[in-house]
Amino acid sequence: MTAALLMAELAWPEYQARVKDNPVVFIPCGSTEQHGPHLPLAVDALLSTAVALEAAGEVGGLVAPTLSYGYKSMPKSGGGPFFPGTTNLDGHTLSSMVRDVIRELARHGVRKICLIDGHYENQWFLTEGIDLAMREVGSTGVRVMRLEYWDFCDEATIDRIFPDGFPGVALEHAAVMETSMMLHYHPQMVRLDLIPDNPSADFPPYDMFPAHRDWVPASGVLTSAKASTVEKGRIMAEHYRKTIAAAVRKEFG
Repeated sequence: MTAALLMAELAWPEYQARVKDNPVVFIPCGSTEQHGPHLPLAVDALLSTAVALEAAGEVGGLVAPTLSYGYKSMPKSGGGPFFPGTTNLDGHTLSSMVRDVIRELARHGVRKICLIDGHYENQWFLTEGIDLAMREVGSTGVRVMRLEYWDFCDEATIDRIFPDGFPGVALEHAAVMETSMMLHYHPQMVRLDLIPDNPSADFPPYDMFPAHRDWVPASGVLTSAKASTVEKGRIMAEHYRKTIAAAVRKEFG
């Protein structure tokens, strides 16, 4: 099933035939960013791709190649630029990439596009890229949806994942949500012996430039990841698959 969903694995005549059926084309958007000592740098790209594949499977869509670099990691949501391997794009670079990809998809006949974001800091630069692309494609019938998959985690699901209280999405960088989902999708990439249990970061209500390194826990994880489990990852993955597919059906028919 995966091969049939991945645009990159289709020959051009196969892709052309699929586009004629007017599928939703999903663009996973991630980053290359530190995710603590226990997770790989590609977490945001891996998880957005996994979520996109499951949603595409539900609606008969295609998944375009993942955008694996993202906007600058920030100390209060991603640990910032202090960690080797975190490889950041300027905002206009990311927006330009998104604009160009949407424009090219549209040029070949794609009319339904859904960007699934897995990197907290990407949001408004993806939006800018979409807006620029929409100006270029004009009245061709192209429609674009943008979502952050974690926004589909409803209160009931949050309560199941965090029975002792939810620290908030920004502090969940490399913590229970992402670690549990990686245990579900890519368990071989999770170093169980290195999962950190540091206290939650205590950030002030402002930013500083240059950023203060001592604001960020040494592990790069903004709150404890010790409560991560495969079962929590399965619960979230199943919920995202159903609710994101339902949203896509609602908007694209």
